[in-house]
Amino acid sequence: MAENQPGQQYVILPEGSSRLLGRDAQRTNIAVAYAVAGIVKTTLGPKGMDKMLVSELGDIVITNDGATILEEMNVEHPVARIMVEIAKTQDKEVGDGTTTAVIMAGELLKAAGNLIEQGIHPTTIVKGYKMAAEKAKGILEDNSSTLSISDTDRLERIALIAMASKNIGSDNTKKHLAQLAINAIKQVSEKTPSGVRIDHDFIKLEKKEGGSIEDTEFINGVLIDKEIAHPGMPKVVKNAKIAILDVALEIEKTETDARIEITSPDQMQAFLAQEEKMLKTMVEKIAKSGANVVFVQKGIDDVAQHYLAKEGIVAIRRVKKSDMEKLSKATGARLVTSLDDLTKDDLGFAGQVEEKKVAGEQMVFVEKCKDPKSVTIFARGSTPQVVNEVERSLNDVIGALSSAVEVGKYVIGGGSIEVDIANGLRNYSSDVGGKEQLAIQAFADAIEVVPKTLSESAGMDSIDTLVQLRNKHKGKAGRIFGVDIYHNQISDMEKLGVIEPLKVKSQAISSASEAAEIILRIDDMISSKGKGRGGMGGGMPPGGMGGMEE
Repeated sequence: MAENQPGQQYVILPEGSSRLLGRDAQRTNIAVAYAVAGIVKTTLGPKGMDKMLVSELGDIVITNDGATILEEMNVEHPVARIMVEIAKTQDKEVGDGTTTAVIMAGELLKAAGNLIEQGIHPTTIVKGYKMAAEKAKGILEDNSSTLSISDTDRLERIALIAMASKNIGSDNTKKHLAQLAINAIKQVSEKTPSGVRIDHDFIKLEKKEGGSIEDTEFINGVLIDKEIAHPGMPKVVKNAKIAILDVALEIEKTETDARIEITSPDQMQAFLAQEEKMLKTMVEKIAKSGANVVFVQKGIDDVAQHYLAKEGIVAIRRVKKSDMEKLSKATGARLVTSLDDLTKDDLGFAGQVEEKKVAGEQMVFVEKCKDPKSVTIFARGSTPQVVNEVERSLNDVIGALSSAVEVGKYVIGGGSIEVDIANGLRNYSSDVGGKEQLAIQAFADAIEVVPKTLSESAGMDSIDTLVQLRNKHKGKAGRIFGVDIYHNQISDMEKLGVIEPLKVKSQAISSASEAAEIILRIDDMISSKGKGRGGMGGGMPPGGMGGMEE
């Protein structure tokens, strides 16, 4: 064996592996992230374009929702997956602003790439970006206005802006959907010592193709996508007393292997009679409580259905656990796990329980509840694509409204607040000094991607628009000016009612800056197809991956 040469590099990765080091890794990662941002960039704003995504099975999705586009794309590159995670986080936290978060992250990385080419170290850029993100959130707070849940006009404006880019019909249609979402938010909101709390899980979105978007309705209760268990049961119950049971109304098999020996027809008859008697007893316990509607999480035996029908009790079986929780919140019923414990105090109330046929399928409407803390919006649309987009729009609106109400603050939209942040960061950078100020200035330029993209989508000159906005925003009176995409000019956004929740903007800045910081710290990418330990191949020496040996 030849003597080891100083500085000699050893190959320790299996065949088929690849490795990118230093600048190459950074350049590749930035290019991938910027390419992903470029895909959703054209969807931003009311004049944004839609994307059509076709799966391997031929399923079609037409949308301009950033989170949906990235999730459906099935990306392979790990950095592209990080960009998808930004959209998912934004969607989960605030329900809106996914495209904004992704294109900001793309611009931040592009700006960082230019600084790296000038010889500025990534850790310096990361430090500058962290400082800029904190300052940006402070500027957001300083430029925000207060809002309450009773401020219906402003809530409607926020809802309409959240839906502005969605292709779901006329302005009247959007107003109709906005009103439904506001009703839902107001109904499920709960006042706590720390403010208003809204649990999205208790606003159920049910969808069914057929009809038009205008047929989308608000149900002051819960819609269950099930049918009544027995044809002999009433189809409509007024003043329903509702029991919700996590009990099987059937004879369950024993957990241990049991064997019953029957030697005569009489014994068989006695066995069946005993089973029937047990089921009848179960039904009697329900009837004794005073319930006339029962929702069961598990199964209901045919014999039990017969006895329930004879008692005039409506039963719905195999209801999802999540729907049981919603029923409890809407009707005030308590979930019961033993029929022996069922009393009238466990029952809930609904003004009406009715089975209706919708688009050829039976559904149970639990409506007219007294003060439900769980409600339903029933989305309709002419095709699966339309009804899916209505559902996505409602998700965005509910997220935006919840964010606005919970934090109680909003900012001016239309790219206006982004110009304020950029101007504030440029002033701040001169106070910071050092190389970090270059990163802060780059952050300011990246934030302005929102007004630039809005103006590009409207066919305006983005440079001209940005210069005009910067000049307007130098004076305090001009800080309410943003991009008016309908008249291809800059206008007073407050007058036009273009407002957005503070939380949506601050979350977008946090998500974008944190993702950019993670990606910038990567200077070595190793992808391995080997089957060795840890997926890196079996030839790794003790002490890790050091490829150089003296």
